[in-house]
Amino acid sequence: MESRELDYDLPPELIAQHPAERRDVSRLLVYSRATGEVEHRVFRELPELVDALTVVNDTRVVPARIAIDEPRGEVLLLERVDTDVWEALARPTRRLRAGRRYGAVELLEHLGEGRWRVRLEGEPAGATPLPPYIVEPLADPERYQTVYAREQGSAAAPTAGLHFTTHVLAQLDVERVTLHVGLDTFRPLQAETVEEHRIHGERYHVEPAAWARIRDASRVLAVGTTTVRVLETIARGGPLAGRTELFITPGFDFRRVDHLLTNFHLPRSTLLALVMAFAGIDETRRLYALAIEERYRFYSFGDAMLVL
Repeated sequence: MESRELDYDLPPELIAQHPAERRDVSRLLVYSRATGEVEHRVFRELPELVDALTVVNDTRVVPARIAIDEPRGEVLLLERVDTDVWEALARPTRRLRAGRRYGAVELLEHLGEGRWRVRLEGEPAGATPLPPYIVEPLADPERYQTVYAREQGSAAAPTAGLHFTTHVLAQLDVERVTLHVGLDTFRPLQAETVEEHRIHGERYHVEPAAWARIRDASRVLAVGTTTVRVLETIARGGPLAGRTELFITPGFDFRRVDHLLTNFHLPRSTLLALVMAFAGIDETRRLYALAIEERYRFYSFGDAMLVL
């Protein structure tokens, strides 16, 4: 599959700059793969639309964006390697030096492509690492966390879960998994073909009792692409804890995910490739064109899509 097949034109005004006033009043585009029918609903109606075990990713976003003064720039923590050692992005990389301390951060080793191994003094205490397409300030950092976020470790939110309220959750049969989201999940494809793209591993773990429920469920709704990657990794014999480099592209055989709840994703992203694998290439293009026509809000703070 050529990477350009993941392109589409999005009017800039449809990129959501802030979350909806209430999480569960986001719009929900519902697509049935069996019938081809499309409905336009509201997220709070989700419990009446699905009869399945709902699996969420309960990772919590790290306050990972740490400003440095001289030279003016920042360190973005990506993943904890050891107690006080992290892998991070740092800029301006060309003016930074290994062995130097910049505030609470000591740069240990340049890993290439702006990545560094760093030592952090204390626990992360930076700003919320919002995606670069969100240029307006976030009034409440908790709006970039899910209401069920538990274990801190992600560089970005599992955004499909941002729509849930405790009231909506209480109406569903819910199980948890954990995958700590890295920025490579959102990194645009640079290669000419999708298959040439290399996806970096992300840490995950699932409790044995949780997997037993998921494995034995008659039907499973995966909340977000990160949840899909965990479930399909384990369904293929992966351990209950480890790293996954599973890259889901069209033609993939889904073994444990029956329904998918997801946001609308960036062009040329691995996330859009996963949605196309689940919903179909042409069907996804049609749904995205319809969402644009109907003025749905896109990306992290945007509306959601349910694929049945």
